[in-house]
Amino acid sequence: MPPATLPLDGIRILDFTRVLAGPLSTALLADLGAEVIKIEPPQGDDYRAIGPMQNGESALFTVMNRNKKSVVLDLKSPEAVALVHAMAAQADVVVENFRPGVAERLGIGAASLQALNPKLVVISVSGFGQTGPLAHRPAYDIIVQAMSGLMEATGEPDGAPTLVGEAVSDVVAGLFASWATLAALLQAQRTGQGQHVDVAMFDTTLSFLATSMARYLFTGKPARRVGNRHPLSAPFGVYRAQDGHFALAVLNKKLFDALACAMAQPALASDPRFATDESRSAAEPALREAIEAWAGTLPVAQVVALLDSAGVPAAPIWNIAQALESPQAVARELLRPVHDERLPGLRLPTQPVRFGAAAPNRAERAPALGEHTDALLMALAGCSMEKLAELRAAGVFGPTH
Repeated sequence: MPPATLPLDGIRILDFTRVLAGPLSTALLADLGAEVIKIEPPQGDDYRAIGPMQNGESALFTVMNRNKKSVVLDLKSPEAVALVHAMAAQADVVVENFRPGVAERLGIGAASLQALNPKLVVISVSGFGQTGPLAHRPAYDIIVQAMSGLMEATGEPDGAPTLVGEAVSDVVAGLFASWATLAALLQAQRTGQGQHVDVAMFDTTLSFLATSMARYLFTGKPARRVGNRHPLSAPFGVYRAQDGHFALAVLNKKLFDALACAMAQPALASDPRFATDESRSAAEPALREAIEAWAGTLPVAQVVALLDSAGVPAAPIWNIAQALESPQAVARELLRPVHDERLPGLRLPTQPVRFGAAAPNRAERAPALGEHTDALLMALAGCSMEKLAELRAAGVFGPTH
């Protein structure tokens, strides 16, 4: 058999994105073998200067830009735009997250690039999309969480709307952008024609709220804050034990009966208040009181062990360190060792899907600013050493002083 390849070997992506959503989308594709060429302004991606820092390197930049190459170009320069055109003619994908209209003003909009390369897929990632009354607005994760309904549905019933503990709108937009890239590439291979793909953080976060959307479409009511419990089922949430909290997921009568048995309280199973999922949800305060009275005498580890042995889904509450260092995460190789002289002992995440007939995911460090400028412009834009020196003197790669 021939040696296994990576799924995206041979795909070349020009990446004009910065910060989180766009860079994450291209990092996921780079993990799978795509050649991602990150085009940065002379000052670099903003994330290069955002902490936490180690040995002068940003954690956020390092993670979101693994496996990429870096070219520095000052896109205010016509010569820089001409170099982008030359590279785009040999690329499969361009990804950008400028404000709508900025790429066009710079001369690197979808229409300009596709005139040079009709098969080119251009992905535009923005806060509110390329159209609509809010298209002009900048967006940060907290803004989209606030406007999508996510914050309003998160938190305690009598508390304030709560920010989710992750930049979820950025991450979801990045996931959808990578998915959209692959779908558009597949169509381009089939038809010979590229296209412009419009990915909005607002749209993708709304799609992410799948259960809230489904309930609204059938009831006309928005999701309400219910704290650490499921809005429709019980017992389905977070409960207190002697030394901490645990998660419990009971979604039918069979599991509820198993829970009652594990608690050595068979009377719960025959209590009419707890006969159906709907009635258990209505009587959730009384049910919570019974569960926490039992669990409050036991440590979390014992509660989870008892419930697990009874076939009732339950889990301890792990932090990110416990999750990443768990035997399960180690077995699944969710972190990969990466050689980087700047960061000894570096480990980085990789895309999490396991491909049975592919080579292992790529695991290489993030690039230094402009590290690959000369080599890639020689290879893709036909620049000689003399031409590179001329461009450098003209400020195409940034100020010369």
